[in-house]
Amino acid sequence: MTTEALIGALEATKSDSVAAPFVKWAGGKRGIIGELVSRLPESFKDYWEPFAGGAALFFELAGLIRRAHLSDNNFDLVVTYNAIKRDPDSLIRRLKEHAQKHDSDYYYMIRAQHELQSPVEIAARLIYLNKTCYNGLYRVNRRGEFNVPMGSYKNPDSVTEQNIRACSKALADASIECRQFDTVSPQAGDFVYFDPPYHATVDTSFTNYTKLDFTEQDQVRLRDFALALGKRKVKVMLSNSDTPFIRDLYKTKAFTTATIQAPRMINCKSTKRGTVNEVLITNY
Repeated sequence: MTTEALIGALEATKSDSVAAPFVKWAGGKRGIIGELVSRLPESFKDYWEPFAGGAALFFELAGLIRRAHLSDNNFDLVVTYNAIKRDPDSLIRRLKEHAQKHDSDYYYMIRAQHELQSPVEIAARLIYLNKTCYNGLYRVNRRGEFNVPMGSYKNPDSVTEQNIRACSKALADASIECRQFDTVSPQAGDFVYFDPPYHATVDTSFTNYTKLDFTEQDQVRLRDFALALGKRKVKVMLSNSDTPFIRDLYKTKAFTTATIQAPRMINCKSTKRGTVNEVLITNY
């Protein structure tokens, strides 16, 4: 499907039943979906998203792309995606139990459960904590343990049954794996959207999605991988913060860099929320 046809199909299928990200994720892309869709390649085969996070672009395109390959190195998040895909009914039941018991003591009891084995329990815990924690911020410590305090929501919407079912349907034919970004293997004609932990700026330095930091060396490794994919005729789009380091990193004829404005709503300080400049980098 060409991008023009895809955009037309998106406009024709808009409804409340369309899947949306089931977690609030720092750097989530719902606020710039229009920009992303308008800058897609003219056509592509498979869709790849190696830093899945909330996967806003995937959910926007779900049902209109040939095949999707999602991955992330956050183990609990990948387990949650697969639980939604395979067993949404059990997950919804468990989320309703969490919602009924929700209070401060219960929140911290669930937060302390770091050794769960059941995929449904892992998924229900992640979604429940994400919907009830302070400012919807997903953050872990060096041991990989979620450590955000409880938020002050009076009636947190932690179940979202309709959306979980819509997400399950959208994920039905997608592969979802826990892996490093540079271990994916797209083929010529495929499209890869990279949405990595952003290069730190003075105002936005949050990157603690996993217990592993994403360093400047990792940013270089990502650039080199994007270059290698381009040589294999893979189409690449990449989001990042608008910093001199990132601009210099992608200052080659292999890439085109555009500046866009993006909303940033997850920050413990309200004065740091608002609109910020980002870069959108493509190789086509």
